[in-house]
Order: sequence, then structure tokens, then C-alpha cells
Amino acid sequence: MSSGASDITDVSGYPGHADRVFAPETESELAAILTRASTEKIPVTVCGALTGLAGGASPQGGWAVSLLRMRKLAVHAGRAVVGPGVLLRDVQTAAASSGQFYAPDPTENTSSIGGNIAANASGSRSFRYGATRRQVLGLRVALMDGSVVALKRGDKIDFEVPRISLPRTTKHSAGYPLAPDMEWIDLFAGSEGTLGIVTEAELQLLPAPGERIGGVIFFRSEDDALDAVEHWRPAPGLNMIEYIDRGSLQMMDIPQQAALMIEIEGDAELDMRTAMENESWFATSAADRERLRLFRHALPEKANERIRRIGFAKLGTDYAVPLDKNREMMAIYRRVMEREAPGRYIVFGHVGDAHLHVNNFPETAGQFERGKEIMTDLAHEAVALGGTVGAEHGLGKRKAHLLELQYPPDQIAAMKNVKRRFDPDWLLGRGTLFAHA
Repeated sequence: MSSGASDITDVSGYPGHADRVFAPETESELAAILTRASTEKIPVTVCGALTGLAGGASPQGGWAVSLLRMRKLAVHAGRAVVGPGVLLRDVQTAAASSGQFYAPDPTENTSSIGGNIAANASGSRSFRYGATRRQVLGLRVALMDGSVVALKRGDKIDFEVPRISLPRTTKHSAGYPLAPDMEWIDLFAGSEGTLGIVTEAELQLLPAPGERIGGVIFFRSEDDALDAVEHWRPAPGLNMIEYIDRGSLQMMDIPQQAALMIEIEGDAELDMRTAMENESWFATSAADRERLRLFRHALPEKANERIRRIGFAKLGTDYAVPLDKNREMMAIYRRVMEREAPGRYIVFGHVGDAHLHVNNFPETAGQFERGKEIMTDLAHEAVALGGTVGAEHGLGKRKAHLLELQYPPDQIAAMKNVKRRFDPDWLLGRGTLFAHA
């Protein structure tokens, strides 16, 4: 199935246009498309559910290939075999109906599995379970020349690469994590559709978790909330710990100063002495936990709505720092944003992984241009603390320029050499991750 020229963009609003759009249903159809594109030297951009935040699915000409019709989903004991077009929520539902659990939980559960693998997506429960890459047991990948490879966890790459310098963070999704004897799956997962296109994935399913309690715990100050993070982080059974600042709470009409959203499995005990226990919300049933999830989801939705209303592209960070630098990075965020954009920003996100999102809301063209500079300045600060410029969303096209802040030129050159190995004409995902060849 194919159609003519089309404008295509993801949630980031990064502009994209394809000369032709394909929607294959099978691996063989996709392989034929890639074979033809390779022969005719036509750039190809892969698209999923278009929920990305970095412009990776926004074509810059050439062909776009949507994978949403590749919807195979089969659940087995300990694993699921999934097509790239299957939505995350469908995997989660299918796993739950079999008494199992798929751990990754990006905030947007209408994202596609193919997109999750491409970006090495994570989410709130990565605090305990890690990102998508850790849950992948096998992949089938179509390469730019139309060939297809089948890969299993444990299979090592068959060519030499150097060991690149990785940040001291618990989350990282920026560039290829090259290391001698690395596994194929770890190379393709997180490569943002620049090395190959996933046609099928075997995902790890875990036994369904036991009794869980969710909660939104309010605090009198940000300092009290950050104190609680440091005290609670080591607690066994803590599945997630998310931060919501005063500006975020105001956006949701909640008159509080700071909050932590948590989920506990089992009998973990948390010291609540700095919390406002009488004001906090708790959930013990699945229905109550779903309401808390919707509450958490409402925040980025309101942020995106505000951005759409003012008419500028989203300015947000996806930076993470080492756990022991969490408070220092928060202080930097506050100092810079209070100076540059007082009243026009919020801070929220995965504080358990020292991975907080700053969303900036410029109201004029001048503020927007300055806002882009601020985001880059903050990226420098994160890297200086041993952190990453891309923790869970990838760099796509909007943030490809940040790669050179993370890695020295020789390491970026090593990544480009790997790219050329699979895509010598630089056709697949052109402009994504690498600003230029």
C-alpha cells in the first residue's frame, strides 16, 4: 500500500515532508521497498505512531515507511512476539491478560513498539526495570539493501568497534553505545532507525507484580521532596519515583509546592516525616492506579497544549545526570530558568533516575530563540556533571546537534563508520542522530 506526497511530523512539531508514503503489511513487502530505494538512491524515513519528541519520524524528502500495519502480537510464557506497529498499551494489556507484565512504561502508551525500540524508550518504571533495550530478547531487522537479519540476545557483532565513553547515568539514549564484542541487539536498539528497520521483536515478559500501592505525596517545599528522594531511592520494592514541581501542579490547578509520584510493590516502608500525609493521595486498586497514571499523563499533555497555544515548537530537556548530581542539576535548572524565563517553565519527571524534564514556554519570537540557546547551555551543564544529552527520547533531528556535546570527534566518527557499514549511501533516517554525513 502506498500514497503520494505528504506532510509528516511527530509530536515535536518538527516539519517533515515525504514524496511518497508506504505502509507495508509484511516483512517481505518492506524488504522490497528498501531494495528499490537502495537501487534508486532514495532516502527512507521510518515512521511509527508519530508520538516521538525529537523529529526522528519527520522525513526530509524521499520516502516515508509507516509500520503501523505490521501488527503481529503473540504472547507466550515469559515472552511476546510483536510487530513494530503494535502499540505499547496493547502489549501491556495482552501481557496482563496472561498474568504477566511488560516492564517499560513510557508516558505515552499509544507509542509503537518499533518506536520504543528505536529510541530505547524508558519511562517511570525504568527506575527499577531499566529501559526498552534490556527487555529485548530477539529482533528481526530489515537492512537498507533489503536483506533481513535475525538476532538473538547474546549474539555478538562480527566487526571491530572501539569502546566509546558513556555517561555515568542510569539512562542513556544518544548515539550508538559502541564497545568491543557488544551484542547486535544493543546496537540496533536505540539506533533511531538509522541502521535498520525492526520488523519483529521478541520481548521479555515478567511475572505479574504482586500487591502495589501508588501515591502522589505532597511536600511543603522542593527541598523536602528532594530529601525524600535521597532517602527513598534505595527502598526495596520501589518501582518508580517521579517529581512534579510547583509550576506543574499549578498547571493542573493543584495548590501545592511539590510532589512525588510513587509506586511500591510489597511491604516497603518509606519515611514520611517530611511529607504532608494528610494531603497526599494513595491508590491500592488497579482502577485507582490507572487514575494516577492518567494524572501523570495529563501533565505533559497540558504542557504540549500550552506550547501549541503559544505557537512555538517545544523546548524541553531530556538530560540525565549521575544520581549523586541530581540536586546539583536541579539547582542549575532553577538558577538558569529563574533568570531567563521566570513563570514560563516547569520541571517534572523521572527524579529517581536523576532525569528531570524542563519545559520552557516562550511567549515571543525573541524568547523562543533565546530558549533554544538555554537548552543547549543546560546540555553543556549536564555533560559537565557526567550526564547525558539524551536519556530516553533519542536525539532525532531536532537535537542531533547535541551529539557533539556528548562525544569527542573520533567517537562520533566511529559511529558514522558503523552507519556506513549498513547504509553506505546514507539513505536511512537521513538527518536523524547525525546532522550530516
